[in-house]
Amino acid sequence: MTYPQDLRDHLATGATTLARCFAVTRKDGAVMGFTDHDRDLSFEGIVFRADSGLTAKAIQQSTGLSVDNTEAFGALKSEAITEADILAGRYDGAEVRGWLVNWADVSVRVLQFRGTLGEVVRRGGGFNAELRGLSEGLNRAQGLIYHARCSAVLGDGRCRFDLNQPGYAEERVVHEVAGARVFRFPAFAGYDDRWFEKGRFAVLTGAAAGLVGAVKNDRLRAGDIREVELWQALGASPAPGDMVRIEAGCDKRPDTCRLKFANYDNFRGFPDIPGEDWLMSYPAGAAVNDGGSRRG
Repeated sequence: MTYPQDLRDHLATGATTLARCFAVTRKDGAVMGFTDHDRDLSFEGIVFRADSGLTAKAIQQSTGLSVDNTEAFGALKSEAITEADILAGRYDGAEVRGWLVNWADVSVRVLQFRGTLGEVVRRGGGFNAELRGLSEGLNRAQGLIYHARCSAVLGDGRCRFDLNQPGYAEERVVHEVAGARVFRFPAFAGYDDRWFEKGRFAVLTGAAAGLVGAVKNDRLRAGDIREVELWQALGASPAPGDMVRIEAGCDKRPDTCRLKFANYDNFRGFPDIPGEDWLMSYPAGAAVNDGGSRRG
């Protein structure tokens, strides 16, 4: 890493006034600044709080494509990083930037780290957060595979289906919640039983706003009561009266794409690809193999 000249001049003095600053940008747009200095610092429109109790270990960097990594740790505080937000997953995949700063003149600084938050572990009243560099993204599998079912995500740029058209998404007020996983809605007819299975469940208001889950079961009960169960409980529980959005589910089969969504032109699977049984097929001399249909 090449340091700017003004920072090199400062380091050359032998008596430095250095601190580390971190900016965390969550996926919901919230930006928070932290520093291990003993007073607040401010630059790039961010206030880096000194009372967050956060500090960091040395950054490990190397040449090539190895993943740069470090670790931050600190105290859980209501005005900074809270236990509720960690449990709700609001910091999952958040962008992190880290600077080495001359706290006596914050214009003298260098961006040392840029990446994302990895695993966040709670210990007593504190937390440890793994920071992963930009090259971490190279560890993810790339490309597409040949598969009988569709490989697109419903509503994305490859699927091109508009979920905002009538009949495919519904915004409702939660009537009853069980364990942040099962939701019941009265007078919720107009959709087939199991219509929302494998769909997206997003919380729009309340303490759990911004959280998203996947629908496991969708059942119509007596009296037009609809019961929606998620695969996994949300990190924070919505309360009765909160608004949620439920989107129709897709099981990736070609018939579902054609009949439920009328979107077969954008089907991204290969329904006619030979299955595993084809690998075990063999020629049979006792039968007529002329390519025509067989009749029993």
